[in-house]
Amino acid sequence: MVKQPVSVNGVVRWRDVGLADIGKQEQKERKMVVLRHEIGDVLRDVRQRQGRTLREVSHNARVSLGYLSEVERGQKEASSELLSSICSALDVPLSVMLREVSDRVAVAEGITIPDTVPQEFAQRYGRDMNTDFDAELTQVS
Repeated sequence: MVKQPVSVNGVVRWRDVGLADIGKQEQKERKMVVLRHEIGDVLRDVRQRQGRTLREVSHNARVSLGYLSEVERGQKEASSELLSSICSALDVPLSVMLREVSDRVAVAEGITIPDTVPQEFAQRYGRDMNTDFDAELTQVS
């Protein structure tokens, strides 16, 4: 049990709270993630990092300027075809854009994303990360 202060009419009292109650309370306090907002934020960030205008990207993606603006502001749900067209116009793979969105949603949900390559993935697709890392360490020493 954990003691938690509770204020009732200006009087602070201490209440016993179980660890399970704390987890539920934290979940209730989390803000709901709206996927179209996250997608729009990522698309805008990519476009601005490239120094490109809405007009240029909308022309290359063959999407109206107003609609692209609404997608970036999270006011419109973009179809997969539209997202693919916008990503092509930005020269960014759709999977990369969706990965960035996924990472942002995970952070909003309070989930930590490890910045490592799983051992099974490394073994299946080429390099053994532990061996490479150990080799680098011995070279430095």
